[in-house]
Amino acid sequence: MSGLKGKTALVTGGSRGMGAAIARRLAADGADVALTYVESADKARNVVGDIERAGRRGLAISADSADPTAVAAAVEKTVAAFGRLDILVNNAGIFIAKPLEALTLAEFDTMIAINVRAVFAATKAAAVHMGDGGRIISIGSNLAERAPSPGLSLYSLSKAALVGFTKGVARDLGALGITVNVVHPGSTDTDMNPADGEHADGQRALMAIPRFGEPRNIASLVAWLASEDARFVTGAGFVIDGGANA
Repeated sequence: MSGLKGKTALVTGGSRGMGAAIARRLAADGADVALTYVESADKARNVVGDIERAGRRGLAISADSADPTAVAAAVEKTVAAFGRLDILVNNAGIFIAKPLEALTLAEFDTMIAINVRAVFAATKAAAVHMGDGGRIISIGSNLAERAPSPGLSLYSLSKAALVGFTKGVARDLGALGITVNVVHPGSTDTDMNPADGEHADGQRALMAIPRFGEPRNIASLVAWLASEDARFVTGAGFVIDGGANA
């Protein structure tokens, strides 16, 4: 496929799981792709290798999403390396599940810094480099809309914040032809939430289609939102969770 030929993308947290699948899919569709990582340098290099084997340019950038200056710098490094930025995928995130009484202010600050503030910092930095056809896509969670079990208050808060942010930024950037959307995955088979994990059966019991999604399913939706076919879609949220929130 070549629908993204000539485009450049940055995927935060792109060294593993959904982020790696998204980076590979965007490259397969024709984009040059930069990705950020924190600890998984070897995995990041492997993803870049796959991008290059697909005939595209790849770049791995060490950047901790807890540091907003590092996030903004990753945007600038992408532009410096590739000469432009057309697609930003805010994928990096963390998950903390605890009852309210067990949560600390430090955990609140960390969750908001990575799941919310980093999205703001990357989006603000990227928008100035984008023109008509720019795409900003954030990875939320189906838990932004429904919390089916205890212990999700802080995580759900952080992902629900992306809904309001997406709608507001879509209004800010719409006149420039830049679309802004959020994808809400449900249970997806990654090392953070494996399909054979301790809590997997309980998650499947919530679904209309009782099986975990695969990272490539999420990547396909992101690739469509990044494409010309989705040029009239903005300020929207897309739940992809096997019907768990149905």
